[in-house]
Amino acid sequence: MKNFKALVVREENSDVSFRIEDGLTINQLNEGEVLIKVQYSSLNYKDMLAVQKKGGVIRNYPMIPGIDLSGIIIESKDPKFIVGQEVLVTGYDMGINHTGGLSEFARIPSSWVIPLPKSLNVKEAMIYGTAGLTAGLSINALNKVGMTPYEDQTILVTGATGGVGSIALQILAKMGFRNLIALVRKEYQIEVAKKFGATDVILVKNFDFGEKPLNKQKFDYIIDTVGGNLISNLIPFVSYAGSISMCGNAAGIKLETTVLPFILRGINLLGIDSVNIPHEKRVQVWDQLSNEWKITDSILLEEVTLESVPETLSKIKNGTHLGRTIVKIF
Repeated sequence: MKNFKALVVREENSDVSFRIEDGLTINQLNEGEVLIKVQYSSLNYKDMLAVQKKGGVIRNYPMIPGIDLSGIIIESKDPKFIVGQEVLVTGYDMGINHTGGLSEFARIPSSWVIPLPKSLNVKEAMIYGTAGLTAGLSINALNKVGMTPYEDQTILVTGATGGVGSIALQILAKMGFRNLIALVRKEYQIEVAKKFGATDVILVKNFDFGEKPLNKQKFDYIIDTVGGNLISNLIPFVSYAGSISMCGNAAGIKLETTVLPFILRGINLLGIDSVNIPHEKRVQVWDQLSNEWKITDSILLEEVTLESVPETLSKIKNGTHLGRTIVKIF
């Protein structure tokens, strides 16, 4: 096979750097039963962390990052997959401890690979990527504990103009929820959130968080994508028997609260993992994303090349990134 290019992260003299490298060979990819010609990848908060010094993501260098990919199988040692088949991969150790999707080719364990749903193409799969999978998992988790569009429930989405939040808002709007509140940090994000389906938008700086362990009940359910002090301060506003799904840590990893919202209002805190969830659960969410939840035509999208990845990762780091960015490889 000919040489190829990829984004490579290296550690030298206790410093971390990354750049596009040409002339890579198949032997520089980690082992796997399936070799994929990558057509698209996507960029996520975790990909930004992967290229940072002390980002807490990559531990072994050099590494090709990229936690998402879609493409065409060109070699397979697993009879479940055939040459020419379109597939997608998200999560697991890909782009972390196993060479990932920001590359023209990827060699992947077959147990990580999902056949592309019939109603999606390889580009649409990456328009969703890990962000779409995470949004879907969050919605399903809250649906199981009572969130439904058939009641007059108020749903709050934090980080509402980012990848997970924007997709979650649009799916909820399509499902028929009528009270969708977006929480954003910057004024220019207000109109963006409304385009995603928010019926109301709250600026963080204008919200009176107070200091009480229990505040006025405002939100039946919260899809939290940022973590840290923000969600800590929102817990006292969750209504009786309400629930919060948590999937991100952009605002920090610490959670500070009291037991009172849990023992006096009976609220639930639901952790959302999109990395190591069972294969069957992944397939279920991808089926929903490709059918009754399909919103790929309305997602705020930017398509870039490998060479433009550093610029987008900088936007993600600085908190100025909106919607989804996919990377066209081939």
